[in-house]
Order: sequence, then structure tokens, then C-alpha cells
Amino acid sequence: MPCKLAAGNWKMNGLRADLDELHKLVAMQPGPECGVLICPPATLLAPMAAIAEGSHVQLGGQDCHTDSSGAHTGDISATMLADAGARYVILGHSERRADHGEASSHVAAKARAAHTAGLIAIICVGETEAERDAGRTLEVVLAQLQGSTPDGANAANTVIAYEPVWAIGTGRTPTLEQIAEVHDALRAAVPDAGMSLLYGGSVKPGNAAEIFALDNVDGALVGGASLKAVDFGAIIAALDAA
Repeated sequence: MPCKLAAGNWKMNGLRADLDELHKLVAMQPGPECGVLICPPATLLAPMAAIAEGSHVQLGGQDCHTDSSGAHTGDISATMLADAGARYVILGHSERRADHGEASSHVAAKARAAHTAGLIAIICVGETEAERDAGRTLEVVLAQLQGSTPDGANAANTVIAYEPVWAIGTGRTPTLEQIAEVHDALRAAVPDAGMSLLYGGSVKPGNAAEIFALDNVDGALVGGASLKAVDFGAIIAALDAA
């Protein structure tokens, strides 16, 4: 069975003063079947690892390079993330695809690097508003899935996150029927039926329970609502109860 996972993507947010939010999260105890993950900016990964050591909270990076080392100023490798305490890494987020021109083939190369370093890759897929309006949602999402998922991906080393681009940080959320349609299609298309499928896009304490009640939704990749332990804790509790 796919594992439940509540993953928080802090994006380019968080200073050392915000480490107290992790202390609060560590103090919360989710159910035994619910994994908890925080992906902070790289500057906070090492201090967060010290706080989370021995707890139920796992850590991840927000991106990695395809190479394990080399002359790549400003980049960070999967090996470095693992060395700093990461267990996961987010790859192919729509903000990376849009802002940095990352093609699915590049995402797949990064996922291979993550697997080599022993990290679990969270591969993101999702359509723009124009693509949804054109009726191309499943076409786009399934093409991204196929192009971004490397050979050897399985339930132990890969998680898939569906994040409709038009719902990220906008306060807009797809209908439950729209989420279910995409997640059902993803379940049928993933190379390993045991892969966890996360939903992301304006997930909040107020809508988490109804999203987690859907078939083939195994958790969430949460943005802004993961920055405060009280909000993320409520989402974790909803997943634990699902």
C-alpha cells in the first residue's frame, strides 16, 4: 500500500529565527502510518537536521543538480543534501520548470542523481490554467510523468506530486472531481502501483480532510500552510485520520 506523507515545501522562506516552528512540529506526534517531511531552504537544512534527529520529522531538499560535484557555482548536489541530513528532494516543481526552463528530461536526470545518492525523489507534475481550459490536463500531466520518471523508479525511491499550476499559492483549488480524475489517471500510469501520490495546490487545514478522503490521494505537498506548525499540524492530523 502507498505510504501516507505530509510534505511541507518552505520554498524561499525561512530564517534561523523560524527554527522554532520545527521544534513545535517535532513535539507533535502523528499516527504511525503518517510520514512528516519538511523541505526547507538549503540554508536551514543542517540546523533543522540537528533539531529533527531521532524524531518523526524527516527533511528534504527543494532541488538538486544532476552531477554529484563539480564546477557548478550556486548549485547543490543530491549527495550534499544527503550529507546535510536530507532524505527526500523535490524535483520538477512548476516554479523550477517555469522560472528555470527545466524540461522533463532534465527532471528525470536529477531524479537519477537523487536515487544514486540514496534520496527519495518527489517528482512534481501539473498543468497550467491555459492547458486545463484547453482540455489537455491528462495529456500534459501524463506526458510529464512519463518524461520525468527515470528507469528504476519505484515505490521505495519515488513519490509523485500532482500540483495544478493555477492552484499553487492562488487560493484556488480544483474541485474534488478534478483532483480525483488526475490521481486516478496517475495511479494507472505510474511504473509502480505502490508509489505514493500527493496532491499540492492551496492545501489548507480547512480543505485537507475532504482531499485526503479521495481514492489515490496519499498525502499532500503543502506550501504556505507548512510554514507554521499549527497549520501544518492540522493538515497532518487530517491525513492521519483519513
